[in-house]
Amino acid sequence: MDGLTSAQVAEAKTNEVPRRSSRSLSAIIRANVFTLFNLVIGVLWVLILIFGEWQDGLFGLVIVANALIGIVQELRAKRTLDKLAVINEAPVRVRRDGKDQQVEPRRVVLGDLVLLGSGDRLLVDGEVVASDGLEVDESLLTGEADPVHKKPGDQVLSGSFAVAGSGAYVATRVGTDAYAVRLAEEASTFHLAHSELREGVANFIKYITWLVIPIGALLIYSQLHNSADFGTAITGAVAGIVTMIPEGLVLMTSIAFAVGVIRLGRRKCLIQELPAIEGLARVDVLCLDKTGTLTAGGMDLDEVLPLRDGQPVESALTALAHLDARPNATALAIQARYPAPSDGWSAASAVPFSSARKWSGADFGAHGAWLLGAPDVLLHDGEGYDKAAELAATGTRVLVLCRTHDLRAAENGGAVEPVALVTLKQKIRPDALKTLAYFAKQGVTVKVISGDNPEAVSAIAMSLKIPDGDRSIDARTLPQDDPVKLGELLDSYTVFGRVSPQQKRQFVGALQARGHTVAMTGDGVNDVLALKDADLGIAMGAGSPATKAVAQVVLLDNKFATLPHVVGEGRRVLANIERVSNLFLTKTFYAIVLSLAVGVAGVMFPFAPRHSTLTNALTIGIPAFFLALAPTFERARPGFVRRVLRFAVPAGVLCAGAVLLSFWAAHSGTSTLTEDQTSAVITLFLTTWWVLVLITRPLNWWRVTLLASMAGLFVLALALPPVRHFFALAPGDISNDLTAVGISVVAAAAISIAVKLAGTLRT
Repeated sequence: MDGLTSAQVAEAKTNEVPRRSSRSLSAIIRANVFTLFNLVIGVLWVLILIFGEWQDGLFGLVIVANALIGIVQELRAKRTLDKLAVINEAPVRVRRDGKDQQVEPRRVVLGDLVLLGSGDRLLVDGEVVASDGLEVDESLLTGEADPVHKKPGDQVLSGSFAVAGSGAYVATRVGTDAYAVRLAEEASTFHLAHSELREGVANFIKYITWLVIPIGALLIYSQLHNSADFGTAITGAVAGIVTMIPEGLVLMTSIAFAVGVIRLGRRKCLIQELPAIEGLARVDVLCLDKTGTLTAGGMDLDEVLPLRDGQPVESALTALAHLDARPNATALAIQARYPAPSDGWSAASAVPFSSARKWSGADFGAHGAWLLGAPDVLLHDGEGYDKAAELAATGTRVLVLCRTHDLRAAENGGAVEPVALVTLKQKIRPDALKTLAYFAKQGVTVKVISGDNPEAVSAIAMSLKIPDGDRSIDARTLPQDDPVKLGELLDSYTVFGRVSPQQKRQFVGALQARGHTVAMTGDGVNDVLALKDADLGIAMGAGSPATKAVAQVVLLDNKFATLPHVVGEGRRVLANIERVSNLFLTKTFYAIVLSLAVGVAGVMFPFAPRHSTLTNALTIGIPAFFLALAPTFERARPGFVRRVLRFAVPAGVLCAGAVLLSFWAAHSGTSTLTEDQTSAVITLFLTTWWVLVLITRPLNWWRVTLLASMAGLFVLALALPPVRHFFALAPGDISNDLTAVGISVVAAAAISIAVKLAGTLRT
């Protein structure tokens, strides 16, 4: 089978599919420009330009700023994601013009002869034409957990992956015709949903939108009914409606996510689904696969310890290691010691290694049938079993080389004769100890899940100072049909050995059923199912293509030490967006209360749009930009929506009450409307500035500087005649202004007490 010729490749349909990591430029522009809030603000802006003064239309710049900032940040994130996604793409082995070569996934064409080995992901549909013990896992497509043996003539589907053996197939459907691509056609390529943070913000927006419509109508009616000046009435109504809209909340949330992607991208961390940034911040159980995560992927052959004299141990071991065209780490370690098999050791039949079997074997005709695998799987007692257990307890990886009379009978637990023990050196990752110490300090429970001997895994866990690393259990003794009991044991033990791929998946489900948020790391094909089901799947860049395909986070440089940075980025996003939400929704609630009160009472709105623009910029817009991107070490907590409402509702109501009281007190005197509005603006700024103080805590030098700068800018706006004139401020009535300050001080104290009391409530 020589595959296609170069001429045939040039004319064939290619495997072009939309990239998963980001959405198109046109989609980004539409998402940031054509929004409901932009439409509402645009209509209000036009009304001001027609019936009011242009200075009151400054809020219209919010549309341009929001759209530009959102587009630029998302484009930066898109470039980062696309570059990293290209690095992450595993090349596909194909045969063309009689030669094996590696090509990019999108360069695979219809009719290509695609070569498969254990761990390879099937990117296109096809028909098997060669099989050497090829087994394909189709569980991600069909839900069936057992691997399927494939022989020539069988169909294979994209989205499945090879778990054992090797083979080849001819591509029959590529690009958007492939099965997995058709299944995913309606899925978003740029994931911003499915997280408490995003859903909470979306709910805020939805409910506020429904409130704006009736309250806005009431406000417009009252201002038109009670004002002789039509322009003044429209200006007052617009001021209330614009203030009710948290126009920057979605923008700041998107910016925080996008900047998180960029920051992690610089650390060679590919975020394939954006909520992953939030996900790891919420994780309380981290399931680690030992091989490739705690230990480096490669191994070195240490010792070969014969158990029987006169046996061709070296020849049998060498022949088994050279069976597979795509050798695993164990076979590579043996090949490094024994580079060429002996003459006459050709396999008449073979059973490839798989994570479920935990051994491989072959029948070498006159030389007999030989097996290489886990001692506690192939053996049940005897000298070899005891010695292997003794070695494993020291943290050494141990395999046993056995002879058998019938290779197929061995698959069903038939008798085998141990001939030698093989020990392998595993390399502990240099960054593992420090990273695990970080998670222990952060209160994240670590579970080590491995296919290896539990005593060996436990020894490694204890050397890395994992809490309760000595509490190990053999997964074969765990209940299979009792998820409740399984969950209890998972909480009780830390190290789990001899875990099958299907059990890893059950472990994740059992932990989730007990209320845990579970992250799973891995690099091997045996980790795919668990990675897919975990709240957060984390794959190593050197892992199998199938593993990297299903994970939400890929550590492209294989640095386990990158995980704390992902946690930190997630916590930064969550904590800062909560702060920003408190700011924007406090504004929304005080605007709703003001609009209702003004609409029912039939009085003038206490300030103009330009006043709202000034105070919102100094107490919300500018501070929110810095707060959304600031570093933070706060732990992630559930209940985002409840906490924001417990803060924003009392703070907003008290701010509105203080503004109305100041406006009423000033209006009852002999001052002008502009002076009355100035008193209201002073109270609005001072009360919302105090809200900013409460949200910004704990204070440090840059936060104090930010607060002082905003207060200083407001003082300048009152003091400088050109600025004062531009914003229609007239702080000339000392009595009114001092009254406003006094009311603000009392309101600030009330806000502090109310927020503290509301924060103690539990719902």
